[in-house]
Amino acid sequence: MKIAYFDCFAGAGGDMIAAAFLDAGLDADFLKQQLKTLKLKKLDIKIRKVKRCGFRAVQFIPICPKQKTHRNLRQITDIISKSKINLPAKKAAIRIFERLADAEAKVHNKNINDIYFHEVGAIDSIADIVSASVGFHFFRQNGVEKFYSSALSVGSGTIKTAHGLMPVPAPATAKLLEGIPVTAGPADFELLTPTAAAILTTIVDDFCPLPSMKIEKTACGAGSLSSEQFPNILRLIIGQAAKPAQADTDSVYLLETNIDDAAAEQIGYVTEKLLEAGALDVFTTPIYMKQNRPAVKLSVICTIKDEQKITQLIMEQGLTFGIRRQLLARSKLLRSFVTVQTKFGKIRIKTGTFSGKIVNAKPEFDDCKRGAEKFNVPIKMVADAALKKYKGAEK
Repeated sequence: MKIAYFDCFAGAGGDMIAAAFLDAGLDADFLKQQLKTLKLKKLDIKIRKVKRCGFRAVQFIPICPKQKTHRNLRQITDIISKSKINLPAKKAAIRIFERLADAEAKVHNKNINDIYFHEVGAIDSIADIVSASVGFHFFRQNGVEKFYSSALSVGSGTIKTAHGLMPVPAPATAKLLEGIPVTAGPADFELLTPTAAAILTTIVDDFCPLPSMKIEKTACGAGSLSSEQFPNILRLIIGQAAKPAQADTDSVYLLETNIDDAAAEQIGYVTEKLLEAGALDVFTTPIYMKQNRPAVKLSVICTIKDEQKITQLIMEQGLTFGIRRQLLARSKLLRSFVTVQTKFGKIRIKTGTFSGKIVNAKPEFDDCKRGAEKFNVPIKMVADAALKKYKGAEK
């Protein structure tokens, strides 16, 4: 299976996404012809090769007169709908603008039809989004089945907008990024534009570390920033996914903190609260810190969508001044449940499948506990009875 991966270590802009598609093989003349059908007056496209910190990249530059036009969603949709852009690309572009309008409406507490875009309503932003949509459809047509992305670097500090000075990420950008892994830096200004956030959260299938793959091509789209600190580029890596071992895969956060001044009872209490809040696993490790102080390392595994909630819970309990976090890829057995009837009641059996074969079967502890308490027998007896019943049913 052919896949594509956006490496957003330096953030992303709509122009960078379009440029990465061009560098990866999207035909420049074809793109320009598609954009002409938008009938945006005086829009011209410049495509050039540049260097960023010594790295070769392609830059996509929409050239248009400065204007103060504020367009709403209906006007932008009308421009795109009347164009002769390929239908799938046209639908993708409209869907991206709808996401932008929805985010703006929510942060400003307005109806979506009352939102007038400022920065993203300009001609160059329309060109960015449409070009990214054309590129997305082009690679879909040419065999790319899945699009993936790294965590999104948003930068930090503040950004000047039509609504005044805003923190990074700007409110609408932050709204678009809900449930998406992000990271600060590597610079003290905005690195991820709302346009790029809307594009990536619309076309990307999963945000995760680089999947196992055989790389066929690495493309680089350059932004307008020329910095000596880091290359302002977006990498697009295309290749064949490594043949899966037929296991389930996803991404999770590992949150960790070292604790040397909390009572054991407090850590136990927080562990229970974390599991109640949806943590996938919580465990502690005895460690020694500076000056050989005995301490405990608290480790929590949670889903991407629960990371903020879990982090807040740990902080609010006063256990630590800081939390480390890592985004990890995870492989799991394909899981399912079978219920068996025993003399101790109904017991669920969790099964794990690998390459089409069940390789593990385990009675659910809570079911076994309930049966043991009801019949006043050892919990092992209940578990053994459930497994025996399950194995008998399998024969």
